[in-house]
Amino acid sequence: MTASIVIDGVSKRYRLGGYGNATLRERIVEWSKSPLSLVRSERPFVWALRDVSFEAREGEVVGIVGRNGAGKSTLLKVLSRITYPTAGQVSVRGRVASLLEVGVGFHNELTGRENVYLNGSILGMRKHEVDRRFDDIVEFAGVERFIDTQVKHYSSGMRLRLGFAVAAHLEPDVLIVDEVLAVGDAGFQKKCLDAMDGLQNGGRTVLFVSHNMAAVENLCTRGVWIDEGRVRMDGPAKDVISAYMASFADADPDGNSLSASENRLGDGRIRFTRLEYLAPDGTPSLVTRSGDPLVLRLHYRATEMLRNVSFGFRLYTGMGTLVTETGNLLHGVPIPKVEPGLGHIDVTLKSLNLLPARYWLSLWVTDERGQMVYDGDARAALEVEAANIYASGWLPESRQGIVFFDQRWNLPVTTQ
Repeated sequence: MTASIVIDGVSKRYRLGGYGNATLRERIVEWSKSPLSLVRSERPFVWALRDVSFEAREGEVVGIVGRNGAGKSTLLKVLSRITYPTAGQVSVRGRVASLLEVGVGFHNELTGRENVYLNGSILGMRKHEVDRRFDDIVEFAGVERFIDTQVKHYSSGMRLRLGFAVAAHLEPDVLIVDEVLAVGDAGFQKKCLDAMDGLQNGGRTVLFVSHNMAAVENLCTRGVWIDEGRVRMDGPAKDVISAYMASFADADPDGNSLSASENRLGDGRIRFTRLEYLAPDGTPSLVTRSGDPLVLRLHYRATEMLRNVSFGFRLYTGMGTLVTETGNLLHGVPIPKVEPGLGHIDVTLKSLNLLPARYWLSLWVTDERGQMVYDGDARAALEVEAANIYASGWLPESRQGIVFFDQRWNLPVTTQ
């Protein structure tokens, strides 16, 4: 089969403290304050990608896996020509459609209908070709009532559905999809996976980035593990996923010490150091069982005083399926100030409604502007053991799902 994508020795670096997405006006204002501010030669570089090489052939669905900040999204942006590599060559054969962020490629002032035709023209399609697929796109996205409404009035879910529908139905030769599918509901995610499966059967190439290892294993025949900007492993999806998930377990079998965690996103003004599992009375919880109350004590170190920060965590299954994401602001509990030094935050779970299995907690912090302070490899293992949660003597098993519900079964009284 012919290679649709050839990546040869690609590297990408960014200058720390650079202007990023600043406008020309903002740069002029900055220069007027300090003319020497434009001299950036001493500012350090960070390498997002280092000597990445692999090929993807026609009809392949390749899953790109890796931790936050590993370089996955940078790689997709290079392939989509949103940014260009510092070194190396990229060759993409045929028409490319990318879905890297919700609503990317949409013009806010145009209606949904106008944006469909705009995206079609960007992909090099004629009007009659878009006409032929228009009804299918709108039906797939489920935005019939709002197709003539400006997309600036769309919710993030509506923009996502329409964006994916356009990308998948305008018959690209290569489809590049980032984690953005996590925004949709379960039904829409299934439609997306079915659509990508259809593209594969039609000989199209799909690059799929996701933290959901179950979806990657189900959809992809091949996996590429990106770690610290390099290709750590390239092979059958199942083998790559097993090696990737094992890297978390090897990092800390007990799941308590987070001192070796790397800060991959954010400036690191707060770093997590340790996670404790406690009983409600504050004593260590040696065994965590289904249905038990549990206190998560998140230990951290702050390098400076921060106001109105938000602490949170994501809970994943062992295969990377997101179970829940939560934080103190979602519960209306503000944290007015965090002082420099060591501290901790307690999260009390009244009942751990998880079936027995190994889960992972991923921790994060944002500042008062909503900017990421920490979101890295602070991943801690949570082992949940079986318990007699139904008071029937039968112990639940992991094959029965992820969560359980506090339930009562009542039989109706029958009369003769």
